[in-house]
Amino acid sequence: MPKIESIQICTVRVPLSHVTSFSTRQIAARDYTLVKLRSIDGVEGLGFCYAGSTGGRVVTAAAVELLAPKLVGRDSHAVAAVWDELYQEALLHGRTGAVMRALSALDTALWDLNARSVGLPLYKYLGAALESDTVPAYASGGYYSDGKTPEMLGEEMASYVVQGFRAVKMKVGRGRLDEEEARVRTARAAIGSDVFLMLDANNAWNDLPTALAYLRRFARYDPYWIEEPFAPDDIENHARLARTTPVTVVTGEIEAGRWRFKELLDKGAAAILQTDALVCGGVSEWRIIAATAASYGVSMCPHWFHDVHIHLVASTVNGQYVEFFPDDQVLNFRLLIDRQVEVRGGALVLPQRPGLGFNFDEIAVERYALERRHADVWQITTTR
Repeated sequence: MPKIESIQICTVRVPLSHVTSFSTRQIAARDYTLVKLRSIDGVEGLGFCYAGSTGGRVVTAAAVELLAPKLVGRDSHAVAAVWDELYQEALLHGRTGAVMRALSALDTALWDLNARSVGLPLYKYLGAALESDTVPAYASGGYYSDGKTPEMLGEEMASYVVQGFRAVKMKVGRGRLDEEEARVRTARAAIGSDVFLMLDANNAWNDLPTALAYLRRFARYDPYWIEEPFAPDDIENHARLARTTPVTVVTGEIEAGRWRFKELLDKGAAAILQTDALVCGGVSEWRIIAATAASYGVSMCPHWFHDVHIHLVASTVNGQYVEFFPDDQVLNFRLLIDRQVEVRGGALVLPQRPGLGFNFDEIAVERYALERRHADVWQITTTR
């Protein structure tokens, strides 16, 4: 019975090579909270989460001070019991946001540790839902940056098709109607008519009439979906939009907890869920949400972090796509790990190494850690 002997946690901030924008904000760096669990058998499990541009220390504090001490000495196989106890501990401090992201990182580390303990890739430990060695993926990009023309956007989208991707995603919602239509029109012309074109608004619009004005323009170019048209809490407008437009409405990337996802499903506010395991409550909660979605006939296309979601899509009957960022300056987490997922013909090759299939690159972690002295990079919360 492997028990948790110690937990190490740290915060890193990885700068982007250039400022990147989407509809409502800009980012120049990304913060991540990193977790290492160690069992009495000497096996380590890794977890992590994204914490925004400046919020890493907040997430790390939640993990170190509130949640991690509850894990030490526990049986690593008691994942469901541990999750419930951590969730109860978090009730007064936040059922979404920083506290739930901290819980997500710790829960993911538990699953990674258990899979590594038996020498299986995580997707096989969870129960593979396919026999192929690859998982379908879409190429995600199309961000705004100074001087980037619609033609340059089109070239970017076309480059993903050349790599073999049959689905691509771009940002929308930052500019005027005519500007945004020009971007979508150029992207569609560049990729052709047989490639799925996903549109991501990142909470761009505040009301239904505005969203409809944009979507009437976009619908001419046959988008596969419109993602996050409104603020995540505005479930009613998501549902109204879904009833009004022929464009598929999807959301859920910064939502947490099975109960909110059930509300999205009950109200018909999302035809596809983009549940992020490192936001919603970890691998444990993601699987509950996916099972619920399956009973509604809804697919899972998880947001962000292909390194984790490749395993979840591969072990879920209603998993559809993994989101993949060809540009490592957009999803720069890959600069912190020692092994990358292989891309083959627009699909992602399933890792065969135990657990998640990678380790943290300790040199990179020390380089980007917000705690600058080596002795302070990894905080040991407690040891038994």
